[in-house]
Amino acid sequence: MVRITDVARRAGVSPSTVSYALSGKRPISAATRRRVEAAARELGYRPRGEARPVAGGRTDVIALVLSSSADVRAPAVRECVASAVTTARAHGRDVLLVSREGDADGTDGLRHAADAALADALIVTDVRARDPRLPLLRALDRPCVLIGVPAEPDGLTCVDVDEEAAGALCVDHLAGLGHRAVALVGPPSRGPAGRAARGVAAAAARAGLACSAYSCEAAPDAARATAGRLLRARPAPTAVVVHGERLVEPLVGAFGRLGLRVPGDLSVVALGPDPPAGAGGTPVASATPATPVTTVTVPSGTRGGRAVELLVRRLAGEPVPGVTLLPPRLTRGATTAPPGGGPHRPPGQPSPQVRPSR
Repeated sequence: MVRITDVARRAGVSPSTVSYALSGKRPISAATRRRVEAAARELGYRPRGEARPVAGGRTDVIALVLSSSADVRAPAVRECVASAVTTARAHGRDVLLVSREGDADGTDGLRHAADAALADALIVTDVRARDPRLPLLRALDRPCVLIGVPAEPDGLTCVDVDEEAAGALCVDHLAGLGHRAVALVGPPSRGPAGRAARGVAAAAARAGLACSAYSCEAAPDAARATAGRLLRARPAPTAVVVHGERLVEPLVGAFGRLGLRVPGDLSVVALGPDPPAGAGGTPVASATPATPVTTVTVPSGTRGGRAVELLVRRLAGEPVPGVTLLPPRLTRGATTAPPGGGPHRPPGQPSPQVRPSR
């Protein structure tokens, strides 16, 4: 049996340092932690009491690792967890939810799930382009699927929504209606350099459209300021892609106060996640009359289920793709039309309140 002293000797550190490095209970330098983890892997060391509880090493459990920054009340997170549980149950497996307080990047939760050996495989959420968990993920001794695609996904199994395709689908729809200048408006957290923005820009370039991007908070004052900037832009856009459902209502309201008709003067496409299952579309405004918004939705809630399917195939020894991107869907509403082709409304009359298409 490999002991902690064997790992300490191989790594050139004290046994207490090995314990702290593997448990994460005290801060250890990154270089020392890597040295300890490498020594533990080489020797096949497992902390006492953390051997696999089922003979043959099978638990029929999949660990779903959330960072503490994940908002479990958010519909997309709830849908992701629910789809993972439902799919796992269909394959005769359970899902263990792992989340540690203060574990902003998910590293401690991932290390705990891996070291405790309580699961046959892991799903790791909220993976970013330069994720600090990537070295540990690449060193895991069991199958793992990432929700999110890092900048260098070689050797990893990843699943995510295809936001670039979603951005391109918005522009393709508008170009097909005859629009020649489009603008992308999104919250600062997503930014004009995000994947959806790259899809918008690429599709606009292919179609020969003028394209601009703006950051905007989902608040009336910010929406009014952004609407004013759009009105002053040259060339002035005749269509706007709104990235984020919370931005749609304040932005359309701001357009109305400036005398712009939707879709008569300005077409609007909303880009965002699918509504929760069974919701039939979550309204962003409930006033009457209501106008269904043209939407491009991405199936973010189904990523958990798809990740489970990939893990089940990997556990069975089947080949799986390195990156799986879930395609977007366009639902035509009443907020897009050819330039100048919408219904007439006297200038200054507020635009109608809007809701996503069902």
